[in-house]
Amino acid sequence: MLQAYSGGSDAGRITSFVIARSLGFARDDKYKLEAMLLALAFVTCASAQTVTVGSKKFTESYVLGEMARKVIADTGLKVEHKQGIGATGIVWEALRHGDITMYPEYTGTLSTEILKLQGKATMADLRRECAKLGIGVSDPLGFNNTYALVMSDKKAAALGIETMSDLAKHPDLNAGPDPEFLGRKDGWEPMREKYGLRFADTRAIDHGLVYQSVARGDIDVTDCYSTDAQIATFNLRVLKDDKEFFPAYKAVFVYQLDAPAKALEAIRKLEGRIDEKTMTGLNADAERAKDYTAAANKFFIEHPEPAAADKGKLLESETVASKILRLSGQHLFLVIVSLLIAIVVGIPLGILAARPGVGGAVILGIAGVIQTIPSLALLAFLVPLMGISVNTAILALFLYSLLPIIRNTATGLQSVPTPIRESAEALGLEPAARLRKVYMPMASRTILAGIKTAAVINVGTATLAALIGAGGLGELIISGISLVDTPTILQGAIPAAILALLVQGLFELLDRWAVPKGLTIGNA
Repeated sequence: MLQAYSGGSDAGRITSFVIARSLGFARDDKYKLEAMLLALAFVTCASAQTVTVGSKKFTESYVLGEMARKVIADTGLKVEHKQGIGATGIVWEALRHGDITMYPEYTGTLSTEILKLQGKATMADLRRECAKLGIGVSDPLGFNNTYALVMSDKKAAALGIETMSDLAKHPDLNAGPDPEFLGRKDGWEPMREKYGLRFADTRAIDHGLVYQSVARGDIDVTDCYSTDAQIATFNLRVLKDDKEFFPAYKAVFVYQLDAPAKALEAIRKLEGRIDEKTMTGLNADAERAKDYTAAANKFFIEHPEPAAADKGKLLESETVASKILRLSGQHLFLVIVSLLIAIVVGIPLGILAARPGVGGAVILGIAGVIQTIPSLALLAFLVPLMGISVNTAILALFLYSLLPIIRNTATGLQSVPTPIRESAEALGLEPAARLRKVYMPMASRTILAGIKTAAVINVGTATLAALIGAGGLGELIISGISLVDTPTILQGAIPAAILALLVQGLFELLDRWAVPKGLTIGNA
């Protein structure tokens, strides 16, 4: 572009002359013009906005996210889909922080769980409260995916259970609600109080596993989404909400109010077009084919927009090999960057921790406390502070890498024999020289072992980065759980295990190269 403007063609020379004169440049003031055009090009490129669609970690949200990606891509905007970001709290914070532009949500969740409104909220209520936060709400997409309780049809028939009230007669049943539903204000406990329900045992089970758990008889009752295709797949019975506890959960898109107008216009093309039967069918297609993109494409093939002359291109499904390769690259990036930062920070802290006194104990104590924080809790804590991003995942992995590096560095330095310390002092070496030339080489094997431990831990922990949209092989594992598909889970788990073995092997080679020969002679 710059070459054309600066005289690469007749049209370019004419354009260059007109712009130069209009801005008051002299005829030959070429370099000023090129600088101006370069700045203009930079601003133009920087202003090109990528629309980021998010989704929660269950099939329907994945499919709706792909449908949104398709209609927005048809407008010519650049769009990406961050799949399976996590539970409601995480994806909502991602929207508020601007890490995503929009995601599919439900009116019942908006009113009770997010906005915490009292009573039955109208669409006007939802839009008014969301607008205060810089968030917009689309019109309903056309279907109501409400909560309900579900049982094995065979067991429900044997016990004569048709409604949720009937459960009160059977306090010996076991329940396994989804962890998010267990803590919601429109969820397990308020529902249990409303119906006067008691269960022999209640344990939280991830939504991707609840239906097969009921079908196998591991649990008797769980919550469900009414448009889940697996209800029919596992021959389950949806119990009637006879006291009308659950509000309507009409599907909508929530979006940033400053999102590109063309993106919002595209999303409106989905409003009112998807009924319960259609959505249930799309969910079934996605789980049968293990492909959310194909399910989204099917909707546009079978339900074309009547007024649209150009239906746009269908989405292309990514091959398994290319997906594994792409996610493996993201996984390695997270591990390498976080590990390098941990080495730069951890080794100096380990040197300080090796010194006698309270300071060393404090450093090791803080690193130990960080290591004990559950990874999901740490991510949930960091998301409101930093949003969902690669940086958030790198920070979490960095924190988990510190303890083995600090502890092994301190242990290695403290293990240097006293005669060697005395010899170094007798040679007249300064403290810094003793550390650099004697103590650190003597402790190198132990330090390297700590770095290796941190690296292997990072490879495994990095799978959780997918829960905050940071990519990595965990994306396949989470998707496989949502689809109840072991092969998809293995597509993420096996490469992660291979990466861990490769890291282990790499450090074995590094051990031979980095550790002084004198320290390995005895082992040889």
